[in-house]
Amino acid sequence: MTTPAPSDVELTILMPCLNEVETLEVCIRKAQGFLERSGIRGEILISDNGSTDGSQALAEGLGARVSHAPRRGYGAALINGIETARGRYIIMADADDSYDFENLEPFVERLRAGADLVMGNRFRGGIEPGAMPPLHKYLGNPVLSFIGELFFKPGIRDFHCGLRGFNRARIRQLDLQTTGMEFASEMVVRASLARFRIEEVPTTLKKDGRSRPPHLRSWHDGWRHLRFLLLFAPRWLFVYPGLVAFFFGAIAVGVLSFGGVRIGDVGFDVTTMVYASALCVIGFQSLLFFWLTKLYATQEGFLPTSERYRRIVAKWSAERGLLIGVGLFFLGIVIGIVQVALWGNLDFGAQNAAQAVRIAVPSALLIILGFQTAMMSFFSGVLTTPRREQRPEAVIES
Repeated sequence: MTTPAPSDVELTILMPCLNEVETLEVCIRKAQGFLERSGIRGEILISDNGSTDGSQALAEGLGARVSHAPRRGYGAALINGIETARGRYIIMADADDSYDFENLEPFVERLRAGADLVMGNRFRGGIEPGAMPPLHKYLGNPVLSFIGELFFKPGIRDFHCGLRGFNRARIRQLDLQTTGMEFASEMVVRASLARFRIEEVPTTLKKDGRSRPPHLRSWHDGWRHLRFLLLFAPRWLFVYPGLVAFFFGAIAVGVLSFGGVRIGDVGFDVTTMVYASALCVIGFQSLLFFWLTKLYATQEGFLPTSERYRRIVAKWSAERGLLIGVGLFFLGIVIGIVQVALWGNLDFGAQNAAQAVRIAVPSALLIILGFQTAMMSFFSGVLTTPRREQRPEAVIES
């Protein structure tokens, strides 16, 4: 197979590789067959992740190009491959002979038609018996794909299919960072947040040809994918549960401040009030975490900013937050002073315990919320302080 000049390459078929000598040859030959049959000007690129079984020499002997990833990890290998690829388009898949390198035409057609990212869907194309563990097939992939679609709405049903094609220039704009298995999620999440055109085509999955266990660790890597999805969806992680907890707790405290409430045979009084105030504080903290996370993530370029968010940030200032916090704090102090005055009317003797708690809880709640608001405002001021993009290297004189 004649290797095209770098400027003539339309498609790079990229395979990350870590000790895949058992299956690498068949994958390369299938990919070569596809390029020859389709007439596409392309290359086969092996991004090696530190193989010690001779995979590199095997690939080069078959006419594939080998690039050595400087860091270990699935994502690191793919980032290296994307950076060193010559093709306008890239189709990536594992080198374990589980994905179909012979039928890549649907991916190329969608890419040529303007799609930025084309995902394979193994559930629509067919999964060979034994190709996917039941835990992945019936729990892991469906659940993570559902969560990914719910949070980011990329319009796909197989969030973690390893066979995918993309426009190299567009994906490089995303500046993908994760070096582990989360890379598969990061690509889809960042493309969705950037409003890239994402499409999906059926593909097949068969049992891989390796005799050794796969690199994937089900529970460990599944949790890493879920954690990544949550971190890139701060509304679902912080805002929605925070709002529910805050308002439910605040309303309960407000209602119970005027007396106990009975619903059927169940009574709610000051004990419920104490726990409701704790729920309110938890919810408020969750909302503060969202604000600080959003500030940091947008400052560092992890998350995009909407026009509404920019307007809110422009109107918000550390000073305004500080004033609100101080106001809440002193309102709580005033309520506490009123309670002390009422206690003084009793010559500082015994009080009605329920009535004392009814006043003390709102006072303590406002003091806590005010203090948290003030501290958050100081911290947000640190995050939004204007600074130079890059700190110059220190000059050391000898």
